[in-house]
Amino acid sequence: MKPQNYQNHKRYVYLYHGVTLLAILALCIGSLVNLSSSSHENLYSASLLVLVSFIQLSLFCYARIFPLRAQDRAIRAEENLRHFAMTGQVLDKELTIKQIVALRFASDEEFVRLARRAVDEALNSDEIKKEIKNWKMDAARV
Repeated sequence: MKPQNYQNHKRYVYLYHGVTLLAILALCIGSLVNLSSSSHENLYSASLLVLVSFIQLSLFCYARIFPLRAQDRAIRAEENLRHFAMTGQVLDKELTIKQIVALRFASDEEFVRLARRAVDEALNSDEIKKEIKNWKMDAARV
């Protein structure tokens, strides 16, 4: 696997993020068009198609959000332990989960300094990632 950096650290699964999302959106739009042009006799089945399409859209979103939230909690614990092992103190309570998730890419040499800067300068996750010089690989992110 090639080294990770700011340009290539995001993970996209094109079949899921592209094709599946487009198919679900097409289903939603098509079902709404079908509902708007359906006769009174077909109103029930057309309504069910709209309901199914929005259930699919909801499942698509939450199938991604729920595991990421669980993984964010694990990352918070890992990075808190990492910081404690290096400094004898837990991470600053002012750090947001997005900042902590961004800090996971920082090498041990940069981690403590960047964590302090993230609090002092209110760096957002993107700014933190741009400041990292030596990336610590994370290929396990969902």
